Amino acid sequence: MIKNRRLISLVIMCFLLLSQMLSGCTQDKNNNSQSLQSFEQKETSSSPDSLPSETPALKEKTVPVSDWSYNATMYEVNVRQYTREGTFKAFEQHLPRLKEMGVKILWFMPIYPIAVEKRKGTLGSYYSISDYKNINPEFGTLEDFKALVDKCHEMGFKVMLDWVANHTGWDHVWIKEHKDWYAQDSNGNVIHPPGTDWYDVAELNFDNQDMRAAMIDAMCFWVKEYDVDGFRCDYAGGAPLDFWESAKKALEQIKPVFLLAEDDKNMDFMKYVFNANYGWGLFGNLNKIAKGLYSPDELISYFEGLQSKYPGDTYPLHFIDNHDENSWNGTVEERLGKAQYPMLALIFTAPGMPLIYSGQEANHNKRLQFFEKDEIDWSSLPNKELISTLVKLKLDHPALWNGEKGGTIEFMKTSDKKVLAYERVKDDDRIFVVLNLSSQDIDATITLKQKFEGTNVLTRESIILPAGENNFRLKPWDFLIFVK
Repeated sequence: MIKNRRLISLVIMCFLLLSQMLSGCTQDKNNNSQSLQSFEQKETSSSPDSLPSETPALKEKTVPVSDWSYNATMYEVNVRQYTREGTFKAFEQHLPRLKEMGVKILWFMPIYPIAVEKRKGTLGSYYSISDYKNINPEFGTLEDFKALVDKCHEMGFKVMLDWVANHTGWDHVWIKEHKDWYAQDSNGNVIHPPGTDWYDVAELNFDNQDMRAAMIDAMCFWVKEYDVDGFRCDYAGGAPLDFWESAKKALEQIKPVFLLAEDDKNMDFMKYVFNANYGWGLFGNLNKIAKGLYSPDELISYFEGLQSKYPGDTYPLHFIDNHDENSWNGTVEERLGKAQYPMLALIFTAPGMPLIYSGQEANHNKRLQFFEKDEIDWSSLPNKELISTLVKLKLDHPALWNGEKGGTIEFMKTSDKKVLAYERVKDDDRIFVVLNLSSQDIDATITLKQKFEGTNVLTRESIILPAGENNFRLKPWDFLIFVK
């Protein structure tokens, strides 16, 4: 009897254990199903390794990277102010110069029709759009734009459009037929973006799925019909991450595109959608350095932190000028003066993609009016040779390439905090840079960990620097770039 009881107990225990195992398998299956569903929601057409946002490994990256972007310099085109005519056809005449400079990506400020209602100034803001699928008649026609894109591609350029997702103009084709596509106050009135003085635009409502679909359809229109290669996304934080994810997935089904976010806060944007974002942190500190309000050696932590901050193969866009800064905060000459030259050297030789704004090669000391016609003066090009040299240096040297194909940055010990010295190394390619980020003459001692034998990029003079301490006499805002 006791044996039978033991046998029965053993059978019951085995049954319970088997039940728990089966239950656990079922639960695991349910968990796997949920994980797969989350995985599929994040997946893009060409990136099967997407991970949910809670994944701690920042280096996992879902966004495909275009090979042509690794050594590229971006050039911002202000069509209205670029020529007297202010047209696509007139701008096309400048393509050979930009090609000679080595520029690879042309970002066109908004080319769409500008709203009339609540317009600012005579011509209005490029960012107050009345139709996402048409052309500002000031610039030409859809056919003119297609011809320009074809010419750009023929010459080896990539073309990016400026995309304004957060808002439209007040007489946009959507606003009368789809009021629910717009953000409204408690009284049902459509509003401009809160906390801004952008009274000439109406904020869109991203809770409305029909609006999202129409927006993505418009983006796809330019890729499918006009073969553009990417978008600079204005005020990217004004639209939610899941919208950008949907847009990216739709665009990638047509062709790979490069996406730049006007944002530097949301790193999930970089993890799941964008290839690059704005390097505002560096820009702001460079302005402070030019005024003697920031110590140059504090830039070291910024650059050393990029590798851990940016997920996967993404990076910031670095600049000393763009349309907003020029029109509202001052020209390069006003803000930086002679400091612009070592700072140009910095943005081209440190990690990140460099940006050149329309007219920088002419060093035009003029705040271009934003809502009026205000032509750039191209009568002389004092900065063309330097910018061309830096652009081509980046093109030719893998140590300076963007993202994971480029070399890491290592800062050297210097005797003066106003002097930055660093190396970029990739395989056998080695670049050594010295910057005097001050208005003073400095005798600096720089300690090299190993011997450097190479050529001065600007003077073509050969140089041999032994390992250990080396002395440099630097003029105000001086810079040196040596190539192995």
